[in-house]
Amino acid sequence: MRRRDFIAGLIFAAATGRAQAQQTGKVYRIAFAHPTVPVADQNQASKGSIAIPAIFEELTRLGYVEGRNLLIERYSGEGRADHYPDLARQIVSRTPDLIIAFTNNFVLDVKEATSTILIVGGFTRSVNDIVPSLARPGGNITGVSVDSGSDIWLKRVQLLKEAVPQITRLGFLEPRESRERSRATLGRENELKNLVSFVGPPLERPTDEQEYRRVFTALAQEGAEGLVVGDESENTSHRRLIVELAEKGRLPTIYPYRQYVDAGGLMSYGINFSDVGHRVADIVDKILKGAKPGEIPIFQPTHFELSINLKTAKTLGIELPPLLIARADNVIE
Repeated sequence: MRRRDFIAGLIFAAATGRAQAQQTGKVYRIAFAHPTVPVADQNQASKGSIAIPAIFEELTRLGYVEGRNLLIERYSGEGRADHYPDLARQIVSRTPDLIIAFTNNFVLDVKEATSTILIVGGFTRSVNDIVPSLARPGGNITGVSVDSGSDIWLKRVQLLKEAVPQITRLGFLEPRESRERSRATLGRENELKNLVSFVGPPLERPTDEQEYRRVFTALAQEGAEGLVVGDESENTSHRRLIVELAEKGRLPTIYPYRQYVDAGGLMSYGINFSDVGHRVADIVDKILKGAKPGEIPIFQPTHFELSINLKTAKTLGIELPPLLIARADNVIE
């Protein structure tokens, strides 16, 4: 008898759920795809990506409730770059109403897999190879770019030098494919040439804990006195490990986002990622309400925040200049 009651309850619940969905209008199917963050972490409590919680928070505020008027299919590339094209085709074969995808390489794979399904991209560098124009991206794609141009890397090095003037040998934590781009950018800056030199190997794939430990060991062997952390999604996903290894190696480090400082990093200079996540959700809302992606400008943040962790500075034995602390937008004591 109890078993029959239980089954009847399930049927009633399913029917009620369908009725609620019908009352709220169309139920949208969204594919949510990240190249590195595991599927289990793609939610409002995500620890793998600093933008994902803000996206879901804003979607909820805009009235989208998962399981009621929003169905989300989650995908992860698990950091396997060679798998991204196949994953993109798999997602497209499911014909969702819209695809949210992250990082240039993965978004490009998705774009090449479909010319009709609507795409909102989270871009990590210049989008010149993906869209013809930031103002009018055209076709079935738009999104948010966190690429701040080459000047921001010079600014980060300058801030680290201001914090610890005696640093002359810097590591740069980034994947091999990013190394040439950043070295070329910083190498052109004459004012840096006589101030710092860059040491240490790039990150190789798969970018896992073992690989990070290998690179930090090499940095110690090559006499690195400080560290600049790249803005790649792999680093963001492993930010707690990176902060731990930097502290263990007593490396004064500047990071791209405040969340590293919240996790114990020394300092950061970059955009507010919560704002980026909210922008992604706002764009999704506009498209689901009928706007054409190709006519929505790709958003680029223009405000940058300096964050400093005084507790970490004390742990590293660093006395930060008062003027630097006074300029910080966020100070953790």
